[in-house]
Amino acid sequence: MMETKLLTEHYDKDEYIGLDGYKKHGGYEVLKKALKMDPKAIIEEVKASGLRGRGGAGFPTGVKWGFLPDNGEPRYLLCNADEGEPGTFKDRAMMERAPHQLIEGMIISAFAVKSNKSYIYVRGEYQMCIRKLEKAIREAYDGGFLGKNILGSGFDHDMDVYSGAGAYICGEETGMISSLEGKKGQPKLKPPFPAVQGYLAKPTIVNNVETLAAVGPIIRDGAAAYRKHGTEKSAGTKLFSVSGNVKKPGVYEVPLGYPLIDLINVECGGLEPGRKLKAVIPGGSSAPVLTAEEAMKATMDYECLQGMGSMLGSGAVIVIDDTNCMVDMLKVIMHFYHHESCGQCTPCREGTGWLHKIVNSIVTGEGRLQDIDLMLRVSRQMMGKTICALSDAAAMPAISFVEKFRDEFEFYVREGRSKVKGSLHA
Repeated sequence: MMETKLLTEHYDKDEYIGLDGYKKHGGYEVLKKALKMDPKAIIEEVKASGLRGRGGAGFPTGVKWGFLPDNGEPRYLLCNADEGEPGTFKDRAMMERAPHQLIEGMIISAFAVKSNKSYIYVRGEYQMCIRKLEKAIREAYDGGFLGKNILGSGFDHDMDVYSGAGAYICGEETGMISSLEGKKGQPKLKPPFPAVQGYLAKPTIVNNVETLAAVGPIIRDGAAAYRKHGTEKSAGTKLFSVSGNVKKPGVYEVPLGYPLIDLINVECGGLEPGRKLKAVIPGGSSAPVLTAEEAMKATMDYECLQGMGSMLGSGAVIVIDDTNCMVDMLKVIMHFYHHESCGQCTPCREGTGWLHKIVNSIVTGEGRLQDIDLMLRVSRQMMGKTICALSDAAAMPAISFVEKFRDEFEFYVREGRSKVKGSLHA
């Protein structure tokens, strides 16, 4: 099995970035088709396709659109491009290589949910993405694909790009809405959910970059054609950001249900000679780590990874070979989550700090054996007790690293050095 390029077919062509090149390869033809459809029919087609949110949660997209109340209030469509999960970079590739693909998918989605205004919320570090999106939006206005009476359909839609300030928590949909409203980027209690009361307290749909881009092929080819890819419950293709110890890291599009080991060995060229697979983080830094044995059996879909106690998440695959120390890696991950906690909830604010402090004490040779179990207890006290999932995102990798590689933690404490690297107080 090889890559299936449903979305990325033309990403190798520089001309695809601009409007003329995009149109040359069929761009905006799907929009013409969609604008002649009943908006409800588009929603039903997306429901039938089985498309699930590609940002991490995996919630059915068409079902989410169906939650909008029919109350006559203005509706907003927000594209979550605040890609901040360590290891994730597929949305950046999509925005840099195919900005019009995202814009076309958004206009079709906006028409389906009857929204006249949308924003693309991009993380502040992605300046190149922001410049390319702004240029593409101007081209779309000039081409009659945005603004008043799009292509003579009577549908009006305006779109803007909003730059975040680099906070990971703004990738959480209500945190992103707070930021977009000009407030501190902190998550809000749910309910009410954004579909009922979101941006400016109005009905709002928040979808990921890849989710919105996937709407185009679904409307072009139909739900049945989209379902030919993937599995029954995880339909379609998925872009994976693969990093770590592989010969060819990068973004790869494969059908959901694709064997993880094939993604590593076929698409990414495998590991360097003499190296041995030790572990894989399959869905971004918040996903519980898989051992090499588990990775050999895993397929890249929501159900398989959930069954293994991990998750597909944002599709960020981090490959770890036998030269890496799991204790050192966990220290880096815990530093990230402690730094990115917004501080709103005590279990997260204090828990992420304690986890970072404990693993750091082990790495600096000051740890005690009982600290290993203390990490597990602190992690379990953090889960399911906060407004958003950042606390869980820190706790889940901590638990899996300790439970699956406990010998490395115990060696570090006893010897004061890494079992893998052999250095003193690395």
